[in-house]
This record gives sequence, structure tokens and C-alpha cells, in this order.
Amino acid sequence: MTHFARPRGQDEQRATSLELFYDLVFVFAVTQISHLLLDHLGWEGAGQAALLLLVVWWSWNYTTWVTNELDPDSPVVRLLMIGLMLASLMMAVAIPHAFGEDALLFVGCYLAIQIGRHTFLTFAAADRGEPERARAGAILAWFVIAGVFWMAGALVDGGATRTVLWLVALCIDYAGPLVTFWLPGRRLDSTAWVVETGHFSERFGLFIIIALGESIVVTGATTSEIGLDGHTAAAFATAFLTSAALWWLYFTGVAQIAELRLQRAGARRTAMARDAYTYLHVVLVAAIVVSAVGDELVIAHPSAVLETKEMVAVVAGPALYLLAHALFRLRVSGTLGWRRPSGAAACVVLGVVLGALDAEALVVAIALLVVLIAVIAGDQVAAARRRRQGLPTPLERAAAELAEG
Repeated sequence: MTHFARPRGQDEQRATSLELFYDLVFVFAVTQISHLLLDHLGWEGAGQAALLLLVVWWSWNYTTWVTNELDPDSPVVRLLMIGLMLASLMMAVAIPHAFGEDALLFVGCYLAIQIGRHTFLTFAAADRGEPERARAGAILAWFVIAGVFWMAGALVDGGATRTVLWLVALCIDYAGPLVTFWLPGRRLDSTAWVVETGHFSERFGLFIIIALGESIVVTGATTSEIGLDGHTAAAFATAFLTSAALWWLYFTGVAQIAELRLQRAGARRTAMARDAYTYLHVVLVAAIVVSAVGDELVIAHPSAVLETKEMVAVVAGPALYLLAHALFRLRVSGTLGWRRPSGAAACVVLGVVLGALDAEALVVAIALLVVLIAVIAGDQVAAARRRRQGLPTPLERAAAELAEG
């Protein structure tokens, strides 16, 4: 990036106050999506919530890749970010009725974010003939092509046609990075991007914090509205400990190991960042959102027997989170491990068995929390055993490999 570029060769870059300020909008956006799913619990509601989350994530994700290279102290960059924040906030406002009366507002804001940002990058942030301009221009072209389908879906009279058009648009948006934004007669390669590993991994970790923070806000607000008795207090404590367990699983080793692996990836760094962070992290976020919905269901009726769709929501959050962890590890280290896949399977089995036994919602939630704690305990026991044997832990091994490389 020639103009407004982030200075290189200085101390390791970390998230700035501008980026943290920008992220505040997405706390609201994630809350809107979780409420939408809760209000429309079922396959149609889940599909709509998933599509909207993927759209919200895609707008945040591209801005994160861009701010990895832009100078946050530039007044022009700050104005750009504030404009993106406003459009993102308006998009979040439209989420509850995005498939209805607010479809045009939702899509218009999304396109304003994506096309507006990359129009700036193409024509203002780099000079003619520079690789940064070619890269931004190719991405802009993909957004414009997808935008035709987004806008067509917003303008039709709802129903299945809108959903189909939006799914086509979403597929185009998500396919772009996989083919490196190929255009006839023009091809980019991974060297067109510079990934500052510390800053980059921190930004995606902060979005995990956003999702976890939203889950705590939702459960706290629900408990405050209902009032505390013995069962509700136990359900609230279980929900909080579940959120704490999700935090522990990601931030105790996993995030640091992934950052070290990304730093060591060399020429493969951009592809690894794309796969492990751009694509797989949205699965982690989706799992946290579903977990928050499950927590709210349990807090609202801790002594009730869950309906099938409610049981699916309660179980799917922790199960999907553990599965996404396993896939994340597979992408960054080439190994799958067994504790997280086993934990995901245990969650599913518990859901089936406890559902057949008509167990109370609180019992189901506690059982799932025990699974998460067991996975955490397994990680700690394995690390302690390796230390006793004089072997490095996975984090220590990743750090040593980076130092040797």
C-alpha cells in the first residue's frame, strides 16, 4: 500500500484503539443475530441466522485484512473506519427484518461497506500500476459481481427467490479468496498480501472475545429479567462457566500455537491465514452464538424438558465449538488430536441420551459443561505429563520450531 500504509520494520504491531472502537459495532451485530435465532428457533431461522452471520463476518473480516496494512494514525484511514462503522451499525439494525422489510437496507449497507472500502483502496490508496492497486481492483470486481445478486435478492418480493439469489451472492463472495480473486487475463498470488502475524491473530482472537462477551450479556440480561431463584441461579452459573470454558479452550495455548505456526508458515502464510482465520473462525463464532442461545433457553426454563429443536440448540453450540477447534488445529499444525473430536461426539451422545430420558434443561447444560471441563483437564494433564517426561508442550514445541526456522 503506497498511500496510508502502516509503517513496517517497527515494533510488533498490535490492535489499536481505532480497531477496538470499530469492533464495538459487532457486539451489537452478534447480539442481533443471536436474538433472531432465539426468536425463530428452527431450521429456517437457523439458516437465516447463519446467512446473516456469514455476511456480518465477511464485512468485518475484509476490514481486518485491510487494517493489517493501513496506518491507523492516518486521518483518512480513521475517517474510512468511522464510515465503515456507521454502515456496519445500520446493517446490524436491519438484521431482525433483513429477510423482510429491511432487506434493501441490510444489503445496501453491506455493499456500501465492501464496495466503498475497496473503491478507496483501488483508486486512493495506491498509484496506477502498483500491485496493491491491482489486488484491490480484483477484489472490488468480485464484490461488484456478487453485488448484482445481493441487490436483485433485496429487490424481489421476498420468499425463496430472495434466499436463492442471496445464497448465490454469498457463494461468490466466499469463493473469491479460494481462487485468489481470479479474473480473465489477471491472476494474483499469495505474495500480494502481507500478513503481520501478531496483529492478525490478535484481531481474530478479539472477535472471539466479542462473541463470548455477547453471550455473557445475553445470559446476564435474561437472568436479570427473570429474577433469581435456586434453579435460575444454577443455570446462570452454568452458563457463565460454559462461556469461561470456551474462552479457556481457545486462549490457553491454541491461539498462541496458531500464531507461531502462522509466523513460521513463510510462503504459505497467506493461504494458512485465509483458511484458519477467514473461514474456520466464523465456525467458532457461530458455535459461540448458538451456545449463547442454548444458555438463554436453559436460564429461561431450567426445570423444563427441552423440545427437540431446543435440545439441538443447547447441544450444538459446545459440539460445534470443539469440532471447529479440531479443524483449526488440523489446518495450522497438520494434526487432529483426539480430545476435541471426542468431546464433540460426547456432546452429541449426551444430547440424544438425555433427550430420550426427558432430562431437565439444567441437567443437560451441566452435563455439557462437564464435557468441556474434561477436555480442558485432558489438555492440562497431557501438558503436565510431557513436562515430567522432559518433553516440550505443543506451545513450547511451536516456539522452538519458530526459533530454529
